[in-house]
Amino acid sequence: MYRLYIDIPLGTDEESAIKYADQLVRWTFIDVDCKDRLQRLSGNRIEVVNYKLENDQDKQKSNYLDIDENGHVSNKECKIEY
Repeated sequence: MYRLYIDIPLGTDEESAIKYADQLVRWTFIDVDCKDRLQRLSGNRIEVVNYKLENDQDKQKSNYLDIDENGHVSNKECKIEY
């Protein structure tokens, strides 16, 4: 299976990076028109889009979009189901 991975630098400020990543995901993968285009391009094969925000300095590859109430980040990807 081939997969598309896109690496978009979002700066060094964690708060801003989280905000920008959230906006990019919403605009790209949650937008109804975009979802329809993605499904057409893939031949209706997309069921789930996995994504996460990483930090180059973090060797564990944590997901900074998945932070619990204590401020701890996980290494699980976020998912958008189609």
